[in-house]
Amino acid sequence: MTALLPQFRAAGRRRPVALVVPGSTLAEVLAPYAAATAPTAPGSSGASVVLASGADVLTGRYDGTWAWLEVTTGGRTTRHRARRHARPGGPVREVGLALTGTHLTVFTRGPGPWTARGRVDLAGRVDTRSEVWLRGLTSDAPVAGRFGQLGLRDLRVVDGLADDRVVLSATSAGPGFFDTAHASLWELDRATLGLTHLSDLFFRRPDRPGAYGDHAIHLQRDGDGWLLATSTWGDFDAKRPAVGVTLARTSADLLSGSHLLDTTALHLPVDGLASVGVWDPQLVRADGGWLVGFVSATRYFRFHPALAGGPALDSLSLLGAATDLGQTEGTTLAHLDGQWRVLASDGDARRYPVFDLALRETGTLRAPYPSNIPWPTLVPDGDGWLLVGFNGRRTGGDLTGYGTHGDVVLARSV
Repeated sequence: MTALLPQFRAAGRRRPVALVVPGSTLAEVLAPYAAATAPTAPGSSGASVVLASGADVLTGRYDGTWAWLEVTTGGRTTRHRARRHARPGGPVREVGLALTGTHLTVFTRGPGPWTARGRVDLAGRVDTRSEVWLRGLTSDAPVAGRFGQLGLRDLRVVDGLADDRVVLSATSAGPGFFDTAHASLWELDRATLGLTHLSDLFFRRPDRPGAYGDHAIHLQRDGDGWLLATSTWGDFDAKRPAVGVTLARTSADLLSGSHLLDTTALHLPVDGLASVGVWDPQLVRADGGWLVGFVSATRYFRFHPALAGGPALDSLSLLGAATDLGQTEGTTLAHLDGQWRVLASDGDARRYPVFDLALRETGTLRAPYPSNIPWPTLVPDGDGWLLVGFNGRRTGGDLTGYGTHGDVVLARSV
Protein backbone atom coordinates (compact mmCIF):
# COMPACT_ATOMS: atom_id res chain seq x y z
CA MET A 1 0.00 0.00 0.00
CA THR A 2 2.83 2.40 0.69
CA ALA A 3 3.63 2.39 -3.04
CA LEU A 4 0.10 3.48 -3.95
CA LEU A 5 0.15 6.82 -2.14
CA PRO A 6 2.98 9.29 -1.56
CA GLN A 7 3.98 10.59 1.81
CA PHE A 8 1.86 13.38 3.31
CA ARG A 9 3.12 16.55 4.94
CA ALA A 10 1.20 18.90 7.21
CA ALA A 11 -0.53 21.69 5.27
CA GLY A 12 -2.63 23.61 7.77
CA ARG A 13 -5.27 23.69 10.49
CA ARG A 14 -8.69 25.28 10.70
CA ARG A 15 -10.98 25.81 13.70
CA PRO A 16 -14.35 27.39 12.89
CA VAL A 17 -16.06 28.34 16.17
CA ALA A 18 -19.52 29.94 16.34
CA LEU A 19 -22.02 29.81 19.17
CA VAL A 20 -24.78 30.91 16.77
CA VAL A 21 -24.70 30.01 13.07
CA PRO A 22 -24.23 33.44 11.40
CA GLY A 23 -27.45 34.71 9.87
CA SER A 24 -29.61 31.92 11.31
CA THR A 25 -32.84 32.37 13.29
CA LEU A 26 -34.77 30.39 15.87
CA ALA A 27 -37.35 29.57 13.17
CA GLU A 28 -34.66 27.32 11.63
CA VAL A 29 -34.17 25.31 14.85
CA LEU A 30 -35.52 21.81 14.10
CA ALA A 31 -33.77 19.96 16.94
CA PRO A 32 -32.53 21.04 20.38
CA TYR A 33 -29.45 22.86 19.08
CA ALA A 34 -30.07 26.57 19.60
CA ALA A 35 -28.10 29.48 21.01
CA ALA A 36 -28.39 33.17 21.79
CA THR A 37 -25.88 35.89 22.65
CA ALA A 38 -26.02 39.43 24.04
CA PRO A 39 -23.39 42.08 24.80
CA THR A 40 -22.93 43.28 28.34
CA ALA A 41 -25.17 46.29 28.93
CA PRO A 42 -23.74 49.82 28.38
CA GLY A 43 -22.62 51.28 31.68
CA SER A 44 -22.90 47.85 33.30
CA SER A 45 -20.83 44.70 33.19
CA GLY A 46 -23.85 42.39 33.46
CA ALA A 47 -26.19 40.76 30.95
CA SER A 48 -28.83 38.02 30.70
CA VAL A 49 -29.93 35.82 27.80
CA VAL A 50 -33.20 33.88 27.57
CA LEU A 51 -34.45 30.96 25.48
CA ALA A 52 -38.12 30.22 26.16
CA SER A 53 -40.91 28.00 24.89
CA GLY A 54 -44.36 28.43 26.39
CA ALA A 55 -44.04 28.56 30.16
CA ASP A 56 -40.53 27.05 30.08
CA VAL A 57 -37.88 29.74 30.49
CA LEU A 58 -34.15 29.03 30.23
CA THR A 59 -31.90 31.91 31.33
CA GLY A 60 -28.19 32.56 31.41
CA ARG A 61 -27.11 35.42 33.68
CA TYR A 62 -23.92 37.32 34.42
CA ASP A 63 -23.86 40.02 37.12
CA GLY A 64 -20.36 41.36 36.61
CA THR A 65 -18.80 38.77 38.90
CA TRP A 66 -20.56 35.42 38.50
CA ALA A 67 -22.37 33.61 35.71
CA TRP A 68 -25.18 31.13 36.35
CA LEU A 69 -28.28 29.46 34.92
CA GLU A 70 -31.92 29.72 35.90
CA VAL A 71 -34.47 27.13 34.73
CA THR A 72 -38.21 27.72 35.07
CA THR A 73 -40.49 24.75 34.33
CA GLY A 74 -43.80 23.68 35.83
CA GLY A 75 -44.01 26.87 37.85
CA ARG A 76 -40.72 26.14 39.62
CA THR A 77 -37.45 28.04 39.15
CA THR A 78 -34.07 26.56 40.03
CA ARG A 79 -30.67 28.27 40.03
CA HIS A 80 -27.49 26.50 38.91
CA ARG A 81 -24.03 27.92 39.50
CA ALA A 82 -20.78 26.01 38.92
CA ARG A 83 -18.64 26.44 42.00
CA ARG A 84 -15.29 26.36 40.19
CA HIS A 85 -16.10 27.88 36.80
CA ALA A 86 -18.72 30.61 37.31
CA ARG A 87 -16.32 33.53 37.82
CA PRO A 88 -14.60 34.77 34.61
CA GLY A 89 -11.89 36.68 36.45
CA GLY A 90 -11.55 39.22 33.65
CA PRO A 91 -13.55 41.57 31.41
CA VAL A 92 -16.68 40.15 29.77
CA ARG A 93 -18.01 41.59 26.54
CA GLU A 94 -20.70 39.03 25.69
CA VAL A 95 -22.86 36.42 27.38
CA GLY A 96 -24.11 33.36 25.53
CA LEU A 97 -26.66 30.63 26.17
CA ALA A 98 -26.63 27.31 24.30
CA LEU A 99 -29.11 24.45 24.24
CA THR A 100 -27.45 21.31 22.86
CA GLY A 101 -29.50 18.14 23.23
CA THR A 102 -30.73 18.15 26.81
CA HIS A 103 -27.85 20.32 28.06
CA LEU A 104 -28.08 24.04 28.78
CA THR A 105 -24.80 25.99 29.00
CA VAL A 106 -24.02 29.62 29.87
CA PHE A 107 -20.91 31.15 28.27
CA THR A 108 -18.97 34.38 28.60
CA ARG A 109 -16.57 35.94 26.13
CA GLY A 110 -14.10 38.71 26.79
CA PRO A 111 -11.01 39.43 24.75
CA GLY A 112 -10.57 35.64 24.65
CA PRO A 113 -12.81 32.85 23.29
CA TRP A 114 -16.23 31.66 24.44
CA THR A 115 -15.83 29.88 27.79
CA ALA A 116 -18.47 27.77 29.52
CA ARG A 117 -19.32 29.05 33.01
CA GLY A 118 -22.19 26.74 33.96
CA ARG A 119 -24.13 23.78 32.61
CA VAL A 120 -27.21 21.80 33.60
CA ASP A 121 -28.91 18.72 32.19
CA LEU A 122 -32.59 19.43 31.53
CA ALA A 123 -33.56 15.76 31.17
CA GLY A 124 -36.62 15.06 33.29
CA ARG A 125 -37.63 18.73 33.37
CA VAL A 126 -38.10 19.70 29.72
CA ASP A 127 -38.60 17.49 26.68
CA THR A 128 -36.19 19.49 24.55
CA ARG A 129 -36.47 17.00 21.68
CA SER A 130 -40.21 17.61 21.28
CA GLU A 131 -40.85 19.16 17.87
CA VAL A 132 -43.83 21.07 19.28
CA TRP A 133 -41.68 22.54 22.06
CA LEU A 134 -38.96 23.47 19.57
CA ARG A 135 -41.39 25.30 17.29
CA GLY A 136 -42.26 27.56 20.22
CA LEU A 137 -38.70 28.74 20.92
CA THR A 138 -38.24 32.49 21.39
CA SER A 139 -35.49 34.69 22.76
CA ASP A 140 -34.98 38.24 24.00
CA ALA A 141 -31.39 38.31 22.75
CA PRO A 142 -30.20 40.45 19.83
CA VAL A 143 -28.61 37.35 18.25
CA ALA A 144 -30.41 34.00 18.39
CA GLY A 145 -30.54 31.02 16.05
CA ARG A 146 -29.12 27.57 15.38
CA PHE A 147 -26.22 26.43 17.56
CA GLY A 148 -23.00 26.37 15.54
CA GLN A 149 -19.95 24.47 16.74
CA LEU A 150 -16.96 24.61 19.06
CA GLY A 151 -14.90 22.37 16.77
CA LEU A 152 -15.18 19.76 14.02
CA ARG A 153 -14.40 16.06 13.88
CA ASP A 154 -15.45 12.87 12.04
CA LEU A 155 -14.86 14.45 8.64
CA ARG A 156 -15.79 12.50 5.49
CA VAL A 157 -16.16 13.37 1.81
CA VAL A 158 -19.71 13.72 0.47
CA ASP A 159 -19.77 11.34 -2.50
CA GLY A 160 -21.38 11.65 -5.92
CA LEU A 161 -21.44 15.42 -6.46
CA ALA A 162 -21.61 16.23 -10.16
CA ASP A 163 -19.32 19.27 -10.11
CA ASP A 164 -15.74 19.61 -8.90
CA ARG A 165 -16.62 21.04 -5.50
CA VAL A 166 -15.53 19.25 -2.33
CA VAL A 167 -18.12 18.98 0.44
CA LEU A 168 -17.31 17.36 3.77
CA SER A 169 -19.67 16.01 6.37
CA ALA A 170 -18.57 16.65 9.95
CA THR A 171 -19.57 16.35 13.56
CA SER A 172 -20.08 19.83 15.00
CA ALA A 173 -18.79 19.63 18.56
CA GLY A 174 -20.96 20.93 21.38
CA PRO A 175 -20.04 21.97 24.93
CA GLY A 176 -19.71 18.47 26.32
CA PHE A 177 -19.82 14.79 25.49
CA PHE A 178 -21.27 13.17 22.34
CA ASP A 179 -24.89 14.01 23.10
CA THR A 180 -24.15 17.75 22.70
CA ALA A 181 -22.90 17.40 19.10
CA HIS A 182 -24.69 17.24 15.75
CA ALA A 183 -23.99 16.69 12.03
CA SER A 184 -23.09 19.45 9.56
CA LEU A 185 -21.86 19.96 5.99
CA TRP A 186 -18.89 22.13 4.95
CA GLU A 187 -17.37 23.12 1.62
CA LEU A 188 -13.57 22.81 1.36
CA ASP A 189 -11.51 25.09 -0.88
CA ARG A 190 -8.60 22.90 -1.94
CA ALA A 191 -6.39 25.89 -2.78
CA THR A 192 -6.80 27.94 0.40
CA LEU A 193 -7.96 25.09 2.67
CA GLY A 194 -10.81 27.35 3.74
CA LEU A 195 -14.01 25.84 5.16
CA THR A 196 -17.49 27.26 4.53
CA HIS A 197 -20.44 26.12 6.63
CA LEU A 198 -23.31 24.96 4.41
CA SER A 199 -25.94 23.25 6.55
CA ASP A 200 -26.90 21.31 9.69
CA LEU A 201 -28.58 17.89 9.69
CA PHE A 202 -30.79 16.35 12.37
CA PHE A 203 -32.74 13.11 12.58
CA ARG A 204 -35.92 11.45 13.68
CA ARG A 205 -35.49 7.91 15.02
CA PRO A 206 -37.56 4.95 13.78
CA ASP A 207 -38.22 3.71 17.33
CA ARG A 208 -39.00 6.84 19.38
CA PRO A 209 -40.35 10.37 18.98
CA GLY A 210 -38.33 13.56 18.92
CA ALA A 211 -35.50 15.27 17.04
CA TYR A 212 -31.92 14.09 17.60
CA GLY A 213 -28.42 15.38 16.92
CA ASP A 214 -27.08 12.07 15.62
CA HIS A 215 -23.70 12.37 13.91
CA ALA A 216 -20.60 10.58 12.54
CA ILE A 217 -22.32 10.36 9.16
CA HIS A 218 -21.76 9.50 5.51
CA LEU A 219 -23.70 11.30 2.76
CA GLN A 220 -23.88 10.57 -0.95
CA ARG A 221 -25.94 11.53 -3.98
CA ASP A 222 -28.48 8.83 -4.83
CA GLY A 223 -30.02 9.59 -8.22
CA ASP A 224 -31.86 12.88 -7.83
CA GLY A 225 -31.76 12.66 -4.03
CA TRP A 226 -29.53 11.79 -1.12
CA LEU A 227 -28.71 8.67 0.87
CA LEU A 228 -27.35 9.29 4.35
CA ALA A 229 -26.09 6.90 7.03
CA THR A 230 -25.59 8.12 10.58
CA SER A 231 -24.55 6.89 14.02
CA THR A 232 -27.05 7.30 16.86
CA TRP A 233 -24.78 9.25 19.21
CA GLY A 234 -27.37 12.00 19.80
CA ASP A 235 -28.66 10.63 23.13
CA PHE A 236 -25.61 8.65 24.24
CA ASP A 237 -25.83 7.69 27.91
CA ALA A 238 -22.67 6.31 29.50
CA LYS A 239 -24.80 4.47 32.08
CA ARG A 240 -26.76 2.66 29.35
CA PRO A 241 -24.51 2.86 26.27
CA ALA A 242 -26.01 1.92 22.91
CA VAL A 243 -25.12 3.15 19.43
CA GLY A 244 -26.45 1.92 16.10
CA VAL A 245 -26.70 3.04 12.48
CA THR A 246 -29.72 4.51 10.67
CA LEU A 247 -30.46 5.45 7.06
CA ALA A 248 -32.21 8.50 5.63
CA ARG A 249 -33.34 9.19 2.05
CA THR A 250 -34.43 12.62 0.91
CA SER A 251 -34.73 14.86 -2.16
CA ALA A 252 -34.29 18.06 -0.08
CA ASP A 253 -31.42 20.46 -0.79
CA LEU A 254 -29.12 19.31 1.99
CA LEU A 255 -26.33 21.68 0.95
CA SER A 256 -28.01 24.67 2.61
CA GLY A 257 -30.08 25.46 5.68
CA SER A 258 -31.25 23.07 8.38
CA HIS A 259 -32.93 19.70 7.88
CA LEU A 260 -34.74 17.14 10.03
CA LEU A 261 -34.69 13.74 8.31
CA ASP A 262 -36.71 10.57 8.88
CA THR A 263 -34.62 7.41 9.28
CA THR A 264 -34.89 3.64 9.26
CA ALA A 265 -32.58 1.20 11.01
CA LEU A 266 -29.62 -0.21 9.06
CA HIS A 267 -28.90 -3.67 10.45
CA LEU A 268 -25.19 -4.42 10.08
CA PRO A 269 -23.92 -8.01 10.31
CA VAL A 270 -21.77 -8.59 13.38
CA ASP A 271 -21.74 -12.40 13.41
CA GLY A 272 -19.15 -13.68 15.86
CA LEU A 273 -17.94 -10.21 16.84
CA ALA A 274 -19.55 -10.05 20.31
CA SER A 275 -20.67 -6.59 19.28
CA VAL A 276 -22.39 -4.19 21.69
CA GLY A 277 -22.59 -1.25 19.28
CA VAL A 278 -21.80 -0.09 15.74
CA TRP A 279 -20.97 3.36 14.31
CA ASP A 280 -18.97 5.32 11.66
CA PRO A 281 -20.85 3.99 8.59
CA GLN A 282 -19.67 4.50 5.01
CA LEU A 283 -21.71 3.19 2.04
CA VAL A 284 -20.13 2.44 -1.34
CA ARG A 285 -21.71 1.00 -4.48
CA ALA A 286 -19.35 -1.64 -5.89
CA ASP A 287 -19.71 -4.46 -8.45
CA GLY A 288 -23.47 -4.09 -8.65
CA GLY A 289 -23.91 -4.24 -4.88
CA TRP A 290 -22.77 -2.49 -1.72
CA LEU A 291 -19.76 -2.29 0.55
CA VAL A 292 -20.39 -0.88 4.03
CA GLY A 293 -17.53 0.06 6.30
CA PHE A 294 -18.28 0.54 9.99
CA VAL A 295 -16.93 0.16 13.51
CA SER A 296 -17.95 -2.58 15.92
CA ALA A 297 -17.45 -2.32 19.67
CA THR A 298 -16.93 -5.31 21.93
CA ARG A 299 -17.48 -2.99 24.88
CA TYR A 300 -17.54 0.77 25.49
CA PHE A 301 -14.92 1.86 24.59
CA ARG A 302 -13.05 -0.94 22.82
CA PHE A 303 -13.70 -0.98 19.09
CA HIS A 304 -12.33 -2.06 15.71
CA PRO A 305 -13.03 -1.64 11.97
CA ALA A 306 -15.34 -4.02 10.10
CA LEU A 307 -16.62 -4.40 6.54
CA ALA A 308 -19.87 -5.81 5.18
CA GLY A 309 -21.04 -6.38 1.62
CA GLY A 310 -24.02 -7.61 -0.31
CA PRO A 311 -26.41 -7.09 -3.22
CA ALA A 312 -28.59 -4.71 -1.18
CA LEU A 313 -28.39 -2.78 2.08
CA ASP A 314 -30.92 -5.11 3.66
CA SER A 315 -28.93 -8.17 2.56
CA LEU A 316 -25.40 -7.69 3.91
CA SER A 317 -22.84 -10.24 5.09
CA LEU A 318 -19.72 -9.68 7.15
CA LEU A 319 -16.60 -9.65 4.95
CA GLY A 320 -14.00 -9.05 7.62
CA ALA A 321 -13.09 -7.40 10.92
CA ALA A 322 -9.78 -6.36 12.48
CA THR A 323 -10.66 -7.68 15.93
CA ASP A 324 -7.08 -7.48 17.20
CA LEU A 325 -7.33 -3.68 17.32
CA GLY A 326 -8.92 -1.96 20.29
CA GLN A 327 -8.99 1.81 19.61
CA THR A 328 -9.44 1.91 15.85
CA GLU A 329 -12.30 3.66 14.05
CA GLY A 330 -13.10 5.94 11.09
CA THR A 331 -13.42 2.95 8.74
CA THR A 332 -12.98 4.47 5.25
CA LEU A 333 -13.22 2.82 1.83
CA ALA A 334 -10.91 4.25 -0.84
CA HIS A 335 -10.54 3.23 -4.50
CA LEU A 336 -6.78 3.12 -5.13
CA ASP A 337 -4.89 1.69 -8.10
CA GLY A 338 -8.08 0.14 -9.46
CA GLN A 339 -9.11 -1.67 -6.31
CA TRP A 340 -10.94 -0.97 -3.08
CA ARG A 341 -8.93 -0.62 0.09
CA VAL A 342 -10.03 -0.01 3.67
CA LEU A 343 -8.33 2.71 5.71
CA ALA A 344 -8.72 3.25 9.44
CA SER A 345 -7.26 5.20 12.35
CA ASP A 346 -5.47 3.38 15.17
CA GLY A 347 -5.39 5.60 18.24
CA ASP A 348 -3.23 3.20 20.25
CA ALA A 349 -0.41 3.00 17.70
CA ARG A 350 -1.02 6.54 16.31
CA ARG A 351 -1.09 5.39 12.67
CA TYR A 352 -3.40 4.79 9.69
CA PRO A 353 -3.48 1.04 8.92
CA VAL A 354 -4.58 -0.09 5.44
CA PHE A 355 -6.51 -3.32 4.75
CA ASP A 356 -7.86 -5.40 1.89
CA LEU A 357 -11.57 -6.24 1.72
CA ALA A 358 -11.11 -9.19 4.08
CA LEU A 359 -9.70 -6.71 6.64
CA ARG A 360 -6.20 -8.18 6.36
CA GLU A 361 -3.66 -5.45 6.97
CA THR A 362 -1.53 -4.63 3.91
CA GLY A 363 0.33 -1.50 4.96
CA THR A 364 0.24 1.88 6.63
CA LEU A 365 -0.62 5.31 5.23
CA ARG A 366 2.45 7.53 5.63
CA ALA A 367 1.03 10.72 7.09
CA PRO A 368 1.20 12.93 10.19
CA TYR A 369 -1.04 11.55 12.93
CA PRO A 370 -2.64 14.20 15.17
CA SER A 371 -4.07 13.54 18.63
CA ASN A 372 -7.35 11.68 19.24
CA ILE A 373 -8.45 9.24 16.46
CA PRO A 374 -8.63 11.26 13.22
CA TRP A 375 -10.49 9.64 10.32
CA PRO A 376 -8.25 9.12 7.22
CA THR A 377 -10.29 11.11 4.68
CA LEU A 378 -8.70 11.39 1.22
CA VAL A 379 -9.63 14.19 -1.21
CA PRO A 380 -8.31 14.19 -4.82
CA ASP A 381 -6.18 17.30 -5.39
CA GLY A 382 -4.94 17.63 -8.97
CA ASP A 383 -2.39 14.87 -9.44
CA GLY A 384 -2.15 14.36 -5.69
CA TRP A 385 -4.24 14.11 -2.56
CA LEU A 386 -5.36 16.03 0.48
CA LEU A 387 -5.69 14.18 3.76
CA VAL A 388 -8.39 15.70 5.99
CA GLY A 389 -8.35 14.78 9.66
CA PHE A 390 -8.85 16.34 13.08
CA ASN A 391 -7.29 16.37 16.51
CA GLY A 392 -8.37 16.24 20.13
CA ARG A 393 -7.74 19.87 21.09
CA ARG A 394 -10.55 21.07 23.32
CA THR A 395 -12.05 24.50 23.66
CA GLY A 396 -14.66 26.23 25.81
CA GLY A 397 -12.82 25.94 29.12
CA ASP A 398 -12.39 23.18 31.69
CA LEU A 399 -16.12 22.72 32.34
CA THR A 400 -16.88 21.36 28.86
CA GLY A 401 -14.28 18.59 28.98
CA TYR A 402 -13.98 15.85 26.35
CA GLY A 403 -16.17 16.29 23.28
CA THR A 404 -15.34 19.87 22.32
CA HIS A 405 -12.61 18.74 19.88
CA GLY A 406 -11.18 19.45 17.44
CA ASP A 407 -9.10 21.37 14.92
CA VAL A 408 -9.45 20.29 11.29
CA VAL A 409 -5.94 19.08 10.40
CA LEU A 410 -4.94 18.96 6.71
CA ALA A 411 -1.98 17.39 4.92
CA ARG A 412 -0.90 17.37 1.24
CA SER A 413 0.77 14.55 -0.65
CA VAL A 414 4.36 15.15 -1.74
